[in-house]
Amino acid sequence: MKGLRWVTAGESHGKALVGILEGMPAGLALDVGRVDAELARRQRGYGRGGRMKIESDQIELLSGTKGGVTIGAPLAFTILNQDQTIERLPTPTNPRPGHADLAGCQKFGHRDPRAVLERASARETASRVALGALARQLLEGFGVELFAHVVELGGVAVREDAWDAAGERRAELREASEFLGLDPDSEGRLRARVDEARDARDSLGGVFEVRVLGLPPGLGSYANPYDRLTARLGAALFSIPAMKGVEFGLGFGAARVPGSRMHDALVPSAQAPSSASARWGRFARTTNRAGGLEGGMTTGEALIARVAMKPIPSLRAGLPSVEFATGAAVAATYQRSDVTSVPAASVVGEAVLALELGSAFLEKFAGDSLEQVRAAFEGWRAGVHEL
Repeated sequence: MKGLRWVTAGESHGKALVGILEGMPAGLALDVGRVDAELARRQRGYGRGGRMKIESDQIELLSGTKGGVTIGAPLAFTILNQDQTIERLPTPTNPRPGHADLAGCQKFGHRDPRAVLERASARETASRVALGALARQLLEGFGVELFAHVVELGGVAVREDAWDAAGERRAELREASEFLGLDPDSEGRLRARVDEARDARDSLGGVFEVRVLGLPPGLGSYANPYDRLTARLGAALFSIPAMKGVEFGLGFGAARVPGSRMHDALVPSAQAPSSASARWGRFARTTNRAGGLEGGMTTGEALIARVAMKPIPSLRAGLPSVEFATGAAVAATYQRSDVTSVPAASVVGEAVLALELGSAFLEKFAGDSLEQVRAAFEGWRAGVHEL
């Protein structure tokens, strides 16, 4: 069964970033303005560097639509770089610790870290945000919402119940936040932590959470290890540069509680009317410790993923490195970067989950046109209530 397939191309300081998305059904009216809005959200966040003042990311859609509606052909777009300086920038004389520089040079057998870092740069994620913004428009047509927010930065955590406390104000609160978070009372502490790191010429990592609401049960599969959605979503999130940990639901906490306090009990849906899974049939879960995934498939509950990002390894203070030419110990070459980009990473997290979930959705509810996909979805929904 086919789902979505995508590829990106382009270097950080090259002419443009490129994205191609295959598998979108015909008949979906696309809002390109919403794609640009997601790109703008990726550029936000207190602690970002000078590159965000240079670029103003917007896509130019090149193919795959007629009159703004998908025609079933591949969607292709470009995002022009304003800072097109790849041929003028100097070649670093040493690799930077924590980056792909040294391993990439060892892989290809050369001494030019720029040939590695230009593609390994997180600038590539702008293409994935655009691709995800297209995929989420398909999912939203079936009642699926993706929402990411920052829960910790530099060891400073927001209130533990930030999601529940935000309620229906979550979009409003995140929009007003310099950190794309949901806890206004934490903003001052987070800002002070970033300022402290900037003054120390250091960098900060953090944790963001992505929640996906409205997913039907049964996306993914248990039949083949590669089809398990837990593995697919984990791989998607780990594919974002600098991500070092991913957990779903209780995550690592599941290793510290007995089974009686881990697994989500099943009850008749009438006994748990507030449960998200109750809308899909006669069964419901009383809790969601699994984070919306069981046996490699969605459960109908909210999918909850948390992702840990390491501090950016480009430090103004310069980490120890070694010169290619002489073998002498030096401070690594500094390339322009952020103090932290955890808020931006949360936007990328939404995007890669939209792509993988959009693909899983189309695998289950296959169709060449949006009308056919909707017919498959409605047919399944009618049947699942009879189980």
